[in-house]
Amino acid sequence: MPAKRLGIVVGGGPAPGINAVIGAATIQAINCGFRVYGFFDGFRWLSSERFDAPEHCTRLEIDRVARIHFDGGSILRTARANLLDNESLKTSTTVCPDEVKVKQVIANLRELGVNCLLTIGGDDTALSARFIADYAGKNIRVVHVPKTIDNDVPLPHNIATFGFSTARYIGANLVKNLMSDSQTTSRWYICTAMGRSAGWLALSIGMSAGATLTLVPEEFEDHSTVQQIADVLEGAILKRRAMGRQDGVAVIAEGLAYKLGDREELEKLLGRQVPMDAAGHPRLSEIPLGRWLRDEIQERFRQRGESVSLVTHDIGYELRSADPTPADVAYCRSLGYHSIRLFMSSTQYAGGVIVTMHNGNLLPIPLNDVIDPDTNRIRTRLVDVRSDNYEVARAYMIRLEQRDLENPEMLLKLAKESHLSPQEFKERYQRAATRLHEPGPDVCDMGQVG
Repeated sequence: MPAKRLGIVVGGGPAPGINAVIGAATIQAINCGFRVYGFFDGFRWLSSERFDAPEHCTRLEIDRVARIHFDGGSILRTARANLLDNESLKTSTTVCPDEVKVKQVIANLRELGVNCLLTIGGDDTALSARFIADYAGKNIRVVHVPKTIDNDVPLPHNIATFGFSTARYIGANLVKNLMSDSQTTSRWYICTAMGRSAGWLALSIGMSAGATLTLVPEEFEDHSTVQQIADVLEGAILKRRAMGRQDGVAVIAEGLAYKLGDREELEKLLGRQVPMDAAGHPRLSEIPLGRWLRDEIQERFRQRGESVSLVTHDIGYELRSADPTPADVAYCRSLGYHSIRLFMSSTQYAGGVIVTMHNGNLLPIPLNDVIDPDTNRIRTRLVDVRSDNYEVARAYMIRLEQRDLENPEMLLKLAKESHLSPQEFKERYQRAATRLHEPGPDVCDMGQVG
């Protein structure tokens, strides 16, 4: 049997727990007879002809990684570089591998004698790992550890991706502080949380903190408008006022921007080109959705001869390289340990394998099982707005519901706040109070929730 040599690559954005995975995998690999190499900056150098082993990778030893599990960030750093073909991203919805880069990665790994590759990252890193596994065949075994604070990788049994728990914890505490400030100053905050396509992080932060309301892309139709999203937010502000409160905190998922249309439509709204990331996604940090909503609502209040204090705040970057919570540390050490178990297994997974845990046990998932055949991308796990979990989150929000429009007393209060007649208010905000999926008849009115 050839010498066992493991390479570790971290791709995509940071997430709490990366170092815990690196540390656990390195220790277990060395104990199992592997030599371990860590590659800096994801695939940036590994996919390049300029790859220089002494500069772009490092030998990992147990004494170097023994205590890194406490720390946020990544000792190997990370990068958005991937192995997707950029030209195919411009002309097709189906993603293809960049064969030159993939073959260069394989050549550089072979030069070092690396025959096992552990990738740590989100959907684009997982896709790159699959390309390597496909092209290398049995020469390089590939195991992927799913990492993203967005929690949008479709793991079975609703298993969370690592880093999500810590991001939720820190985000909820930030929102809690803003809720205190909001109540003290009688103002509203619009907090935009990360989440490129799915609203998991925003919903869980809002749910954990008890935010006034949370808006996620899964509850809106494609090609919605800023005005339609603002209707929901304004409706919540008016309802809050009708209940005697001038304050509130709204958490919105940045992925709501995608509901405004494609790249061309976003550029019309923005008035300039939307920068794209390395995987062909519009950079949502460049789209000021919170500011658009703030300006729209403030203008509506001005037209009524009133004012509302609205402050925008982004929650995201401060979550990504935070020290992981004990829960994420323990989870990540399990993922790192069992990734080596998969390398040692006699089972060869075509296209690579994802390491996951379920009920305390290893649950390997072939990477090919999470691929969308229409796009060749990793499928996106979305929030199910018909689920019981979403219903709990929704029940503790203050926002317009259909029952508000059917309650004469509440409708009268809402109409007074908006300077409309009850019938005018009902017609104006009917859409804002309508859900894509209405709850069952056993859901009761929560009334005042705080």
